[in-house]
Amino acid sequence: MGSESIGADTLIADVAASPLLEDYGQFLFPTIMRSPGEDDTLADVADLLPWYSHVDTSTTVDIIRDLLARRESGQTVFHSIYTDAEKTAYPALADTGLFVFPAQGMPEGSRARAAICCAGGGFAYVASIHDSMPHALWLSRHGYTAFALQYRPDARSGCEDLARAVSFIHARADELGVDPEYYSLWGGSAGARLAAYLGSYGPARFGGDDLPGPAAVVLQYTGHSDVSGAEPPTYACVGTADGIASWRTMRARMDAISATGTPTEFHAYDGLPHGFGLGVGTIAQGWIEDAAGFWQAQIDNPGRTR
Repeated sequence: MGSESIGADTLIADVAASPLLEDYGQFLFPTIMRSPGEDDTLADVADLLPWYSHVDTSTTVDIIRDLLARRESGQTVFHSIYTDAEKTAYPALADTGLFVFPAQGMPEGSRARAAICCAGGGFAYVASIHDSMPHALWLSRHGYTAFALQYRPDARSGCEDLARAVSFIHARADELGVDPEYYSLWGGSAGARLAAYLGSYGPARFGGDDLPGPAAVVLQYTGHSDVSGAEPPTYACVGTADGIASWRTMRARMDAISATGTPTEFHAYDGLPHGFGLGVGTIAQGWIEDAAGFWQAQIDNPGRTR
């Protein structure tokens, strides 16, 4: 099965079992809430994602084609963030790692800024195919190297995995070809909670290295309300018809962050429900350009709040 043959009618099982994706193809599609049937195709991915909306099949196909094409050319698309010894001692760590989407179009010898994207899934599963990989692929096509985190679906464990991921990227910046300074954290729903916690308290709080916090945090549709007073610049967006994450709760937290003098940007999209991802075909389409611009402004502004 080559990358060019991938389409909406491609079987999910065939992608997950592709030899090109070794033992991490299983992470592309959540199986905890509902395992894909033997006849389910990429057009059926939305059925695997409870609580999500506006799952775009063309985006799913685009992601799979990108991953397979890079594997066909011999590139690495997935990194383990824990050692074999750690995974042997704690088997749950085997279900973690980073999918990497390298910056495209970068001048020879230059290094891209790094973003880590965390999908939601109610801490029941990880909805990367809709809630982090599309964001990472978009960022890669706009000059950033982005990572989609596969984490243990638990708030504390997920924060530990994100802290390890931040540490991993900093420690292996040369190998990954990135400039980790002024990195950003992105998250939707449960994944937004991870990004927000790491932004507020830093990687070391969750077992990571003693590293600076992110230059910016980008959050989608989360009920996270904790404010430490040390938040980084924060961008947030949500739909007004979200029955899981109240736009009013999000706005109140953003107002509290703004009150400390920290840059924020907030958008509430009229009538949108929970989990719209990139918002393809919706009133929110294009939000990611705004969010990337917000992050870039923190990089470019020497008076940024960190």
